[in-house]
Amino acid sequence: MELLQQLTFLERGIIAGLIIGCICPLIGAFLLVRRITIISEALSHITLTGITAGMFLSQSIALFSFLNPLYAGLFFSLIGSLLVEKLRQIYKHFQELAIPIILSSGIGLSAILMSLTSGSYNQWYNYLFGSIITVSLSDLLFIIITGLIALLMIGGFYKELLSISFDQEFAKVTGVSVTRFNFFFSLLIAIVISMSMKVVGILLVGAMVTLPVAASIQLAKSFKQVIFLGILFGELAMIIGIILSYYLDIATGGMIVVTGVFILLITSGIKKITASLRSKI
Repeated sequence: MELLQQLTFLERGIIAGLIIGCICPLIGAFLLVRRITIISEALSHITLTGITAGMFLSQSIALFSFLNPLYAGLFFSLIGSLLVEKLRQIYKHFQELAIPIILSSGIGLSAILMSLTSGSYNQWYNYLFGSIITVSLSDLLFIIITGLIALLMIGGFYKELLSISFDQEFAKVTGVSVTRFNFFFSLLIAIVISMSMKVVGILLVGAMVTLPVAASIQLAKSFKQVIFLGILFGELAMIIGIILSYYLDIATGGMIVVTGVFILLITSGIKKITASLRSKI
């Protein structure tokens, strides 16, 4: 704890970014296989609802005056993840409806709660688009703890998550409780979304889940390579984006995402070049 207290704001931001750069692509690889990467957008918007609710409660009720909006965001994200999975069960033949329902609900509730709170423009801007200079010690502890929880959950149930991601029918035959692990996976996504929003921003966190993985599949030949390369590209996007945003004095989340887009373009170019060379041989 004493070591963390001695860190500068930039060091706190970089450490937080490195953790997020590892966890987001790791989750993104599973979402890619399941073809539901858009779920990160829905949960990020319901997380925004939690942030605004937390700020409203802290301003309106003395009992919640010390409430960190990040914890409220995590709570709403967890509830949202459970609702998404429940709606996917209700609309069995139209499961894609669950995501826009939660996404639109999150936007609507956020707008109402924002109008009831007295948050400043800079405060909302930092939550929406991320900022390394606003990562406090408590925020860093939140990111470290949730990051460790996510890693332990993935490491402990890797085979089950892999099974339900590739073939749920086969998973059922082998004795895996698909319904239980679908809920479990939804909770895992919620944790990752809530831990990422301070650095990347609520509106851009979905990009960190998808862009590194989208770049990795251009070069990977196996699922493990997708994970490894995704984490590598995620970390590169984080480090380069944070450094450039600091020295250029621009939005952290935006610069990280733009860097991720450039990495995707580079990997796409490499794939085309290698494919062209192979065709000539």
